[in-house]
Amino acid sequence: MKDRNIAYIGVTEATKKMERYCAYQERCHKDVEDKLKTMSLIPEAKEKIILHLLDHNFLNEERFAQSFARGKFRIKKWGKQRIIRELKYRKISAYNIKTALKEIPEKEYLETFHELAEKKMTSISEQDLYKKKKKLIDYLLYRGWENQLVFEKVKELS
Repeated sequence: MKDRNIAYIGVTEATKKMERYCAYQERCHKDVEDKLKTMSLIPEAKEKIILHLLDHNFLNEERFAQSFARGKFRIKKWGKQRIIRELKYRKISAYNIKTALKEIPEKEYLETFHELAEKKMTSISEQDLYKKKKKLIDYLLYRGWENQLVFEKVKELS
């Protein structure tokens, strides 16, 4: 007996869906593969769709990595370490990660770091200076800023 809740989808329809999915926002291979897993398709059909997306420039890992790095830095104020970790999780190549990090100007990177650290330091209500520094360090490291930058800044602010 077949499960009546499974919706079967044709390759053409799945391809159109994936084109819209990729056109809406930059996607990496992992995102596309995960989305294709939710559709009941045979492996050959999934491969055909991925090749179509690559051929028609709907899917481009380098473009995805660059967009991801710019966005996470500018919007979420992530440091390079966090961006690298997240791109590796998405199985982005070392070459594309290196290219993506070039999208972040060094001057802007350092300015953002100093603004973020100073803003966070003033917002921490902890009275004990040691605990306040610990909270700032944890916050900045979690966001992916480099150890050396974090510890120099904490030393400067105390």
